[in-house]
Amino acid sequence: MLDQWRKFIHVFKEEMIINGHTRIFGIIGNPVKHSLSPVMHNRAFNELGINAVYLPFCVANVEDAVKGIRALGIQGTSVTIPHKQSVMEFIDEIDPVAKKIGAVNTLALIPGDTLKIYGCNTDWIGANRALLSKTALQGKTALILGAGGSARAIGFGLQEEGVSIRLCSRTEKKGRELADELGCQWLPLNAVDETGADILINATSVGMAPKDNISLVSQEGLKNYPTVMDIVYAPLETLLLKNAREAGCATVNGLEMLLYQGVAQFELWTDAQAPVEIMRQALMEATGNL
Repeated sequence: MLDQWRKFIHVFKEEMIINGHTRIFGIIGNPVKHSLSPVMHNRAFNELGINAVYLPFCVANVEDAVKGIRALGIQGTSVTIPHKQSVMEFIDEIDPVAKKIGAVNTLALIPGDTLKIYGCNTDWIGANRALLSKTALQGKTALILGAGGSARAIGFGLQEEGVSIRLCSRTEKKGRELADELGCQWLPLNAVDETGADILINATSVGMAPKDNISLVSQEGLKNYPTVMDIVYAPLETLLLKNAREAGCATVNGLEMLLYQGVAQFELWTDAQAPVEIMRQALMEATGNL
């Protein structure tokens, strides 16, 4: 479906260029004022000279928002909390991996006699591409901390790349339910130090204020995980990543996952190669890390 959609969007893009129209993209959620996506995507449009704008839309009623997207011809839309699951009811086609995850974070118009809306999930793509900057994935093992939406997307995404995963969470019921869906082993949180894997991923909010002085893994335990990723990006180096770096692990911060899920969106929407370094710089500036 992705290849078919890319053919559609190439035609759509050419029509918009010929007619001199400004292409509209955006993000729907509630709230959205904190989103870094407008900074990242607008900087990329400007860098490549694309006549387009990316806008934040605070949305209370997701069904009405989808109608608006269709009516206005908004070509690409990011979807954030609390609409990643509920939006699926109102769109026309859904990517198979997004169906497994049970959440969509990206919408795109399919041009034709009747505009259709296609939904996919680039969160898992972002996590995989961020990790690939530090380690191979095929045939590796990973331990994921958490049992929420991020853990779910990352878990299914890693399985797409041939990674064997295990899940570790504070809440047993929720953790076992997700582990059953993923077809993987669940472990209690107190087992993380002794377990070990090629990759450790914190998919919880631990590490973000007011829990920025907490790590779910001891420094001694980190020696069992050669590569460590944290989805938290504020602060950029969480206590987990600081300890991991000092323990000699390769580390991946949460801003990289945010960057690469946006890169995947940009390339899907525009049929152009994303200016990755420019987008990274925009994110770093926006978070005060430059």
